[in-house]
Amino acid sequence: MRDEHTTRGRTARRGKRIGGRARYRPVPPLSAVAALTATVALAGCGISDTGPTAAGAPASGGLTADRAELLRVYFATAYGTWPATRPAPSGAGPQQALNALLGGPSAAERRRGLGTALPTGTHRVRARASPDAVDLYPPWPVAELDKVAVSQLVCTVAAAPGIPGGRKPVDVVVRVHEPDLAGKPWEVMCDRTGTAVPRERARSR
Repeated sequence: MRDEHTTRGRTARRGKRIGGRARYRPVPPLSAVAALTATVALAGCGISDTGPTAAGAPASGGLTADRAELLRVYFATAYGTWPATRPAPSGAGPQQALNALLGGPSAAERRRGLGTALPTGTHRVRARASPDAVDLYPPWPVAELDKVAVSQLVCTVAAAPGIPGGRKPVDVVVRVHEPDLAGKPWEVMCDRTGTAVPRERARSR
């Protein structure tokens, strides 16, 4: 009989190189897998030349945090996105939430199987809240990002405190401005499953 641990070690993958760049594929501990799969399988959403494309349904109920007290930061698992909460500093907004996301998961969060699909290295991602939307300025072309990474960015800023009007996260429009492109930004939203979807599709649900 083939040893279970050996088989698992051969089949688990922690990364994949696409276009010369390694993308993180976290492999959660068995306890995290059991907890997540007992709820529902997760998946992400990305934006390509034809707009965002759904890739599945993450677990629901991820957007109910009290904005005044918490940052809700979306990390990656082997199944898609999963939110982690952090104390919100005074006056926190979308930029502070992004900074927490870029800082990566804590050691305890990594032990629970949380990671990130965002590119490695030091990057400056900007976000600014306005009365009707959050403007997001990633340093990478969106088409080059992992699908889960797009959901990480969009859902983290949508769920951030400091959104004018006290909008619920699922009602926040995120305008994604790609670098070096002067055209109209992508308008996306984070749905109740923690997945970035086109604004039109979100409104129809």
